[in-house]
Amino acid sequence: MKLLFVADPLEAFKTYKDTTFTMMREATRRGHTIAACEPRHMHWESGQKVRAKVREIVLTGQEDVWFTETAVRDAEVAEFDAVLMRKDPPFDAEFIYATHLLEQAEREGACVINRPQALRNHPEKLAVMEFPQFVGPTLVTRSSEDVRRFHAEHGDIILKPLDGMGGMGIFRVGPDGLNLGSITETLNHNGATTFMVQKFLPEISEGDKRVIIINGEPAPFVLARIPQGTEVRGNLAAGGKGVAQPITDSDRATARAIGQVLSARGLFLIGLDIIGTKVTEINVTSPTGFREILDQTGCDVPALYIDAVEKAAQGR
Repeated sequence: MKLLFVADPLEAFKTYKDTTFTMMREATRRGHTIAACEPRHMHWESGQKVRAKVREIVLTGQEDVWFTETAVRDAEVAEFDAVLMRKDPPFDAEFIYATHLLEQAEREGACVINRPQALRNHPEKLAVMEFPQFVGPTLVTRSSEDVRRFHAEHGDIILKPLDGMGGMGIFRVGPDGLNLGSITETLNHNGATTFMVQKFLPEISEGDKRVIIINGEPAPFVLARIPQGTEVRGNLAAGGKGVAQPITDSDRATARAIGQVLSARGLFLIGLDIIGTKVTEINVTSPTGFREILDQTGCDVPALYIDAVEKAAQGR
Protein backbone atom coordinates (compact mmCIF):
# COMPACT_ATOMS: atom_id res chain seq x y z
CA MET A 1 0.00 0.00 0.00
CA LYS A 2 0.90 3.64 -0.40
CA LEU A 3 0.31 5.54 2.86
CA LEU A 4 0.25 9.30 3.34
CA PHE A 5 0.72 10.66 6.86
CA VAL A 6 -0.61 14.18 7.42
CA ALA A 7 1.34 15.21 10.49
CA ASP A 8 3.64 17.71 12.14
CA PRO A 9 7.12 18.28 10.65
CA LEU A 10 9.09 15.02 10.52
CA GLU A 11 12.13 16.78 11.96
CA ALA A 12 10.16 17.44 15.17
CA PHE A 13 9.38 13.76 15.83
CA LYS A 14 10.72 12.32 19.08
CA THR A 15 11.00 8.79 17.80
CA TYR A 16 11.67 7.23 21.20
CA LYS A 17 8.06 7.91 22.12
CA ASP A 18 6.26 8.99 18.94
CA THR A 19 3.17 6.97 18.02
CA THR A 20 3.13 8.11 14.38
CA PHE A 21 6.71 6.87 14.05
CA THR A 22 5.66 3.42 15.33
CA MET A 23 2.89 3.34 12.72
CA MET A 24 5.38 4.21 9.98
CA ARG A 25 7.85 1.61 11.23
CA GLU A 26 5.24 -1.17 11.23
CA ALA A 27 3.94 -0.15 7.80
CA THR A 28 7.50 -0.18 6.43
CA ARG A 29 8.13 -3.61 7.96
CA ARG A 30 5.20 -4.90 5.90
CA GLY A 31 6.52 -3.41 2.67
CA HIS A 32 4.17 -0.43 2.43
CA THR A 33 5.54 2.85 1.05
CA ILE A 34 5.45 6.00 3.17
CA ALA A 35 4.92 9.65 2.33
CA ALA A 36 4.25 12.60 4.63
CA CYS A 37 3.02 16.15 4.46
CA GLU A 38 1.84 18.88 6.78
CA PRO A 39 -1.68 20.35 6.57
CA ARG A 40 -0.19 23.55 5.14
CA HIS A 41 1.06 21.59 2.15
CA MET A 42 -2.45 20.65 0.96
CA HIS A 43 -4.24 22.72 -1.66
CA TRP A 44 -7.22 22.63 -4.01
CA GLU A 45 -8.02 24.44 -7.24
CA SER A 46 -11.26 24.34 -9.21
CA GLY A 47 -11.22 21.70 -11.89
CA GLN A 48 -8.59 19.68 -10.06
CA LYS A 49 -8.41 17.26 -7.15
CA VAL A 50 -6.99 18.05 -3.72
CA ARG A 51 -3.22 17.88 -3.94
CA ALA A 52 -0.34 18.08 -1.52
CA LYS A 53 3.40 18.60 -1.60
CA VAL A 54 4.46 15.24 -0.18
CA ARG A 55 7.80 13.92 1.01
CA GLU A 56 8.44 10.30 0.09
CA ILE A 57 10.60 8.76 2.79
CA VAL A 58 12.42 5.55 3.68
CA LEU A 59 13.09 4.68 7.32
CA THR A 60 16.74 4.11 8.19
CA GLY A 61 16.23 1.85 11.21
CA GLN A 62 17.92 4.39 13.45
CA GLU A 63 16.21 6.70 15.90
CA ASP A 64 18.34 9.84 15.47
CA VAL A 65 18.58 10.25 11.70
CA TRP A 66 15.47 8.12 11.34
CA PHE A 67 14.42 8.73 7.74
CA THR A 68 15.82 9.48 4.30
CA GLU A 69 13.86 11.67 1.91
CA THR A 70 13.79 10.05 -1.52
CA ALA A 71 11.54 12.50 -3.36
CA VAL A 72 9.40 15.60 -2.94
CA ARG A 73 6.49 15.93 -5.34
CA ASP A 74 3.05 17.41 -5.85
CA ALA A 75 0.56 14.53 -5.62
CA GLU A 76 -3.16 13.94 -5.60
CA VAL A 77 -4.17 13.00 -2.07
CA ALA A 78 -6.62 10.41 -3.42
CA GLU A 79 -3.81 8.48 -5.13
CA PHE A 80 -2.79 7.00 -1.77
CA ASP A 81 -4.40 3.83 -0.47
CA ALA A 82 -4.88 5.40 2.97
CA VAL A 83 -4.36 8.89 4.35
CA LEU A 84 -3.65 8.96 8.09
CA MET A 85 -4.51 12.31 9.68
CA ARG A 86 -2.08 12.63 12.59
CA LYS A 87 -1.77 16.39 13.09
CA ASP A 88 -1.42 17.31 16.76
CA PRO A 89 -3.71 19.93 18.32
CA PRO A 90 -4.47 22.80 18.68
CA PHE A 91 -7.92 22.20 17.30
CA ASP A 92 -7.97 25.63 15.68
CA ALA A 93 -9.30 27.15 12.47
CA GLU A 94 -6.39 25.79 10.43
CA PHE A 95 -7.08 22.27 11.70
CA ILE A 96 -10.72 22.65 10.66
CA TYR A 97 -9.72 23.93 7.21
CA ALA A 98 -7.48 20.87 6.83
CA THR A 99 -10.43 18.58 7.57
CA HIS A 100 -12.43 20.32 4.83
CA LEU A 101 -9.64 19.72 2.32
CA LEU A 102 -9.39 16.09 3.41
CA GLU A 103 -13.16 15.70 3.19
CA GLN A 104 -13.00 16.89 -0.41
CA ALA A 105 -10.23 14.34 -1.00
CA GLU A 106 -12.60 11.72 0.45
CA ARG A 107 -15.21 12.68 -2.12
CA GLU A 108 -12.51 12.14 -4.74
CA GLY A 109 -11.90 8.61 -3.49
CA ALA A 110 -9.40 8.96 -0.64
CA CYS A 111 -9.59 6.70 2.42
CA VAL A 112 -8.92 9.15 5.29
CA ILE A 113 -8.39 7.90 8.85
CA ASN A 114 -9.82 9.33 11.08
CA ARG A 115 -12.64 10.61 8.86
CA PRO A 116 -12.41 14.40 8.49
CA GLN A 117 -16.06 15.14 9.29
CA ALA A 118 -15.84 13.01 12.42
CA LEU A 119 -12.69 14.84 13.53
CA ARG A 120 -14.44 18.15 13.06
CA ASN A 121 -17.57 17.04 14.92
CA HIS A 122 -15.77 15.59 17.96
CA PRO A 123 -13.41 18.13 19.51
CA GLU A 124 -11.52 16.21 22.13
CA LYS A 125 -12.64 17.93 25.31
CA LEU A 126 -16.27 18.44 24.23
CA ALA A 127 -16.88 14.94 22.86
CA VAL A 128 -17.46 13.69 26.43
CA MET A 129 -20.79 15.57 26.54
CA GLU A 130 -22.42 12.81 24.51
CA PHE A 131 -21.61 10.22 27.19
CA PRO A 132 -22.63 11.75 30.55
CA GLN A 133 -23.11 8.31 32.09
CA PHE A 134 -19.32 7.82 32.02
CA VAL A 135 -18.25 11.35 32.98
CA GLY A 136 -17.66 12.95 36.38
CA PRO A 137 -19.06 16.39 37.26
CA THR A 138 -18.10 18.65 34.36
CA LEU A 139 -18.89 22.22 33.32
CA VAL A 140 -18.35 23.87 29.94
CA THR A 141 -18.74 27.63 30.14
CA ARG A 142 -17.22 31.04 29.67
CA SER A 143 -19.03 32.49 32.71
CA SER A 144 -17.08 33.27 35.87
CA GLU A 145 -20.35 33.03 37.84
CA ASP A 146 -20.83 29.46 36.61
CA VAL A 147 -17.30 28.61 37.69
CA ARG A 148 -17.77 30.05 41.19
CA ARG A 149 -21.00 28.09 41.60
CA PHE A 150 -19.36 24.87 40.39
CA HIS A 151 -16.43 25.40 42.75
CA ALA A 152 -18.74 26.06 45.68
CA GLU A 153 -20.53 22.78 44.95
CA HIS A 154 -17.51 20.55 44.36
CA GLY A 155 -14.72 22.24 46.34
CA ASP A 156 -11.71 20.86 44.48
CA ILE A 157 -11.71 21.45 40.72
CA ILE A 158 -9.64 21.27 37.54
CA LEU A 159 -9.85 24.04 34.91
CA LYS A 160 -8.52 23.62 31.37
CA PRO A 161 -8.72 25.15 27.89
CA LEU A 162 -10.67 23.36 25.18
CA ASP A 163 -7.89 23.51 22.59
CA GLY A 164 -4.87 22.41 24.58
CA MET A 165 -2.83 19.23 24.57
CA GLY A 166 -0.21 17.56 26.72
CA GLY A 167 -1.57 19.11 29.90
CA MET A 168 -0.93 22.68 28.79
CA GLY A 169 -2.98 25.33 30.58
CA ILE A 170 -4.44 23.01 33.23
CA PHE A 171 -5.04 24.43 36.73
CA ARG A 172 -6.23 22.94 40.00
CA VAL A 173 -8.12 25.07 42.54
CA GLY A 174 -8.71 23.59 45.99
CA PRO A 175 -11.40 24.30 48.59
CA ASP A 176 -9.76 27.61 49.57
CA GLY A 177 -10.55 29.00 46.09
CA LEU A 178 -7.10 30.60 45.91
CA ASN A 179 -6.61 32.39 42.55
CA LEU A 180 -9.92 31.10 41.16
CA GLY A 181 -10.80 34.52 39.73
CA SER A 182 -7.40 35.05 38.13
CA ILE A 183 -7.33 31.56 36.63
CA THR A 184 -10.83 31.99 35.25
CA GLU A 185 -9.86 35.29 33.63
CA THR A 186 -6.78 33.63 32.11
CA LEU A 187 -8.81 30.82 30.57
CA ASN A 188 -11.92 32.72 29.50
CA HIS A 189 -10.07 35.86 28.38
CA ASN A 190 -12.47 38.04 30.36
CA GLY A 191 -15.56 36.20 29.15
CA ALA A 192 -14.59 35.80 25.49
CA THR A 193 -13.52 32.13 25.48
CA THR A 194 -15.26 28.92 26.53
CA PHE A 195 -13.33 26.44 28.67
CA MET A 196 -13.89 23.33 30.79
CA VAL A 197 -14.11 22.76 34.54
CA GLN A 198 -14.17 19.29 36.13
CA LYS A 199 -14.35 17.99 39.66
CA PHE A 200 -10.90 16.92 40.81
CA LEU A 201 -10.65 13.14 40.88
CA PRO A 202 -8.21 11.94 43.58
CA GLU A 203 -7.76 8.66 41.65
CA ILE A 204 -5.37 10.63 39.45
CA SER A 205 -2.68 9.50 41.92
CA GLU A 206 -3.07 6.03 40.37
CA GLY A 207 -2.78 7.43 36.86
CA ASP A 208 -4.68 9.07 34.04
CA LYS A 209 -5.29 5.95 31.94
CA ARG A 210 -4.99 6.17 28.17
CA VAL A 211 -7.15 3.47 26.57
CA ILE A 212 -6.38 2.87 22.89
CA ILE A 213 -9.47 1.98 20.83
CA ILE A 214 -8.95 0.68 17.28
CA ASN A 215 -12.07 0.40 15.14
CA GLY A 216 -14.27 0.15 18.23
CA GLU A 217 -12.18 -2.42 20.10
CA PRO A 218 -9.93 -1.47 23.06
CA ALA A 219 -6.33 -2.68 23.14
CA PRO A 220 -5.55 -5.19 25.91
CA PHE A 221 -3.20 -2.80 27.72
CA VAL A 222 -3.60 0.83 28.80
CA LEU A 223 -0.99 3.45 29.63
CA ALA A 224 -1.46 4.87 33.13
CA ARG A 225 0.16 8.31 33.22
CA ILE A 226 1.03 9.00 36.85
CA PRO A 227 1.76 12.52 38.15
CA GLN A 228 5.17 12.99 39.72
CA GLY A 229 6.10 15.03 42.78
CA THR A 230 3.79 17.97 43.40
CA GLU A 231 2.46 17.94 39.83
CA VAL A 232 -1.28 17.37 39.40
CA ARG A 233 -1.03 16.48 35.70
CA GLY A 234 -0.31 12.96 34.57
CA ASN A 235 0.43 13.93 30.96
CA LEU A 236 3.78 12.58 29.78
CA ALA A 237 4.56 15.97 28.25
CA ALA A 238 4.11 17.47 31.73
CA GLY A 239 6.49 15.01 33.39
CA GLY A 240 4.09 12.18 34.17
CA LYS A 241 5.39 8.61 34.37
CA GLY A 242 3.83 6.20 31.88
CA VAL A 243 3.13 2.73 33.25
CA ALA A 244 1.51 0.16 30.95
CA GLN A 245 -0.97 -2.17 32.63
CA PRO A 246 -3.69 -4.63 31.62
CA ILE A 247 -7.04 -3.05 30.90
CA THR A 248 -9.66 -3.60 33.60
CA ASP A 249 -13.05 -5.12 32.87
CA SER A 250 -14.68 -1.79 33.78
CA ASP A 251 -12.48 0.24 31.45
CA ARG A 252 -12.94 -2.30 28.66
CA ALA A 253 -16.72 -2.06 28.96
CA THR A 254 -16.62 1.74 28.93
CA ALA A 255 -14.24 1.79 25.95
CA ARG A 256 -16.38 -0.61 23.95
CA ALA A 257 -19.58 1.31 24.68
CA ILE A 258 -18.03 4.58 23.48
CA GLY A 259 -15.84 3.05 20.78
CA GLN A 260 -18.67 1.24 19.02
CA VAL A 261 -20.67 4.47 18.74
CA LEU A 262 -17.77 6.57 17.49
CA SER A 263 -16.16 4.01 15.18
CA ALA A 264 -19.42 3.88 13.22
CA ARG A 265 -18.90 7.59 12.51
CA GLY A 266 -15.40 7.09 11.16
CA LEU A 267 -13.36 7.58 14.33
CA PHE A 268 -11.11 4.65 13.62
CA LEU A 269 -8.50 5.44 16.30
CA ILE A 270 -9.45 6.89 19.69
CA GLY A 271 -7.45 7.61 22.84
CA LEU A 272 -9.90 7.46 25.74
CA ASP A 273 -8.70 9.07 28.98
CA ILE A 274 -10.07 7.59 32.20
CA ILE A 275 -9.32 8.60 35.80
CA GLY A 276 -10.67 6.03 38.24
CA THR A 277 -13.82 5.02 36.37
CA LYS A 278 -14.59 8.45 34.89
CA VAL A 279 -13.91 9.47 31.30
CA THR A 280 -12.24 12.88 31.13
CA GLU A 281 -11.38 13.22 27.41
CA ILE A 282 -11.94 11.47 24.09
CA ASN A 283 -8.84 12.07 21.98
CA VAL A 284 -9.29 11.65 18.23
CA THR A 285 -6.79 13.94 16.49
CA SER A 286 -3.50 12.12 17.14
CA PRO A 287 -3.86 9.67 20.05
CA THR A 288 -0.57 8.49 21.52
CA GLY A 289 0.66 5.72 23.81
CA PHE A 290 1.57 3.03 21.25
CA ARG A 291 5.31 3.13 21.89
CA GLU A 292 5.16 2.95 25.68
CA ILE A 293 2.71 0.03 25.67
CA LEU A 294 4.78 -1.85 23.09
CA ASP A 295 8.10 -1.28 24.86
CA GLN A 296 6.82 -2.21 28.32
CA THR A 297 4.54 -5.16 27.55
CA GLY A 298 5.32 -6.42 24.06
CA CYS A 299 1.69 -5.82 23.10
CA ASP A 300 2.12 -4.74 19.47
CA VAL A 301 -0.43 -1.93 19.23
CA PRO A 302 1.16 -0.55 16.02
CA ALA A 303 0.59 -3.96 14.37
CA LEU A 304 -3.03 -4.03 15.56
CA TYR A 305 -3.49 -0.58 14.07
CA ILE A 306 -1.87 -1.30 10.70
CA ASP A 307 -3.88 -4.54 10.50
CA ALA A 308 -7.02 -2.43 10.77
CA VAL A 309 -5.77 0.20 8.31
CA GLU A 310 -5.09 -2.52 5.73
CA LYS A 311 -8.60 -3.87 6.11
CA ALA A 312 -10.12 -0.39 5.85
CA ALA A 313 -8.15 0.44 2.71
CA GLN A 314 -8.95 -2.87 1.05
CA GLY A 315 -12.64 -2.64 1.94
CA ARG A 316 -13.36 0.84 0.62
